[in-house]
Order: sequence, then C-alpha cells, then structure tokens
Amino acid sequence: MEDYYAVLGVRRDATLSEIKRAYRKKAKKYHPDTAKPEDTGRFMTVARAYEILCDADRRALFDETVIMRSAGTPSSVSFDYRAWLIARGDEESLCKLVIFDLLHNREDDAVNEYVNLALVRHDFLFARWFCREDAMDFGFILAEELALRVKYYEAALLLINIVILERRLNYFRGFFPEVMTFTRSILLRKLSGPSVSDELALDAWELALEADLGDKLNGEILAKMARVYTRMGDLTAANRCSDESVRLNPQPLHAAPPPRRMRRKRGTP
Repeated sequence: MEDYYAVLGVRRDATLSEIKRAYRKKAKKYHPDTAKPEDTGRFMTVARAYEILCDADRRALFDETVIMRSAGTPSSVSFDYRAWLIARGDEESLCKLVIFDLLHNREDDAVNEYVNLALVRHDFLFARWFCREDAMDFGFILAEELALRVKYYEAALLLINIVILERRLNYFRGFFPEVMTFTRSILLRKLSGPSVSDELALDAWELALEADLGDKLNGEILAKMARVYTRMGDLTAANRCSDESVRLNPQPLHAAPPPRRMRRKRGTP
C-alpha cells in the first residue's frame, strides 16, 4: 500500500482542508481528460488517497498500519484490528467488535460483549452501524448463539427487531418462516422458563406486542403474560391480558354432540 500522504503531497498532520486542496490540485493534474496516457492510472491512486484520508476512522487505521511500519515497526507484526476496536471503546467500534468475534470463532466473547453493550446502551441497534441486510444477518446469527447460551431475553430483543426490519422491506423472504418459528419458540417457550425472570419476560413480551407480530402470536403472548401477572398477584393486569388474549384468539365453540338414536327393541313397532 502506498503512502497516501505522499501521494497527495501533504504532511501526516495535514488538516482536512489541506487534504482537500491537495486532492483538487492532483485530480486536475491526473484527470484522464487532460493527463498523459502514462499518468491516467495515477488518478485512481489520488482518488483512493483522498477517500482514505478524508474519513477519520479509515485515516486512523491507515496511520496504524502503514505509517507505523514505515517508521520502523517490524513487518512481521501485523495490525491487531480487534485490539484497535477495544481501545477505541465507542459504540460503533464495540458493535464491530461483536461481529468480528462472532465471525472469527470467538462466539463466547461476542455474546458477552453484546450482552454488556445492550446492558449499557438500552437503545442499541446493529442497524445503526451496519446496512439493514448485514444487521439482519448478523442479528440472526447472534440470536442463535445467545439462545445456545440461555440468553433468551437478549435473543428475543434481537429477533423482534429483525422481524420489524423484514416487514419494512423483504430481505429474508423464503427464509422468513424459519425466522418466525425461531422467534415464536423464544417468545412462547424460552421466556417463560426458569432461566428468565418474570420482569424480563414481561419486558420482552411488551416489546413484541408493540411490534405487532400478528393476532395469533399476540394472543398467545398475552395468555403467557396473564399467567405471569397472576403468579405475581396483579390480578387486574392478569384479567386485562386474559380478556385481550381471548379477543385476539377466540376459542371456537364446540358443537354439541349429535343426539343418540334410541335402538328399538325387537318386536317394538
């Protein structure tokens, strides 16, 4: 990789405005419409240098990798991207750390990092830092890993958000029924188990109801909530949930059995 500071002819501590001015001058010199044929490829290098040095994060990464090596760092020592993310500590870097570990056989680390991140930042969303499709893919994979480690509450929150994103614009398409099956299993079976407190289960169910996952699933969730509120002694909330559950999922009336036909005795007219 070239030294992009040298490409643009600026100092390594150049300001953004200095970088922009240098780029305009170089771009004009090497533009394919005016440059010599042998210099046309240089235009792409200049554009790449500008793209890297104008982005604060990419510039920092470039400084860590290329500039440190040119200053004497042994070439055998590679840049530790994971350590760099940990050192930065901002939400975007921690989010990327979760995915980096998830995709590099460090699933336990990824799960712990995500749980800690979600605990501190209650409104945390992958979609804030990744494109929607990546956020959904990574979110589903992480939800599976969370469920394997009995982190059902955190898995439920991820899956609810994935369903919301899918309904805004289809992405999973044919895979979506499997997503919903997994989501139903977490919401209806795992959250009501002994590994999740009643308070956390109710919180996840409330979020699921806000997301409106369909009358049938909503009704089943409300029935679960009614049982939990009854156990907690809040009969008012329990009755409200129970009534709403019946409204959404009315129980079919069983047809009366057909009347038994009396068998006539022999000889009876």
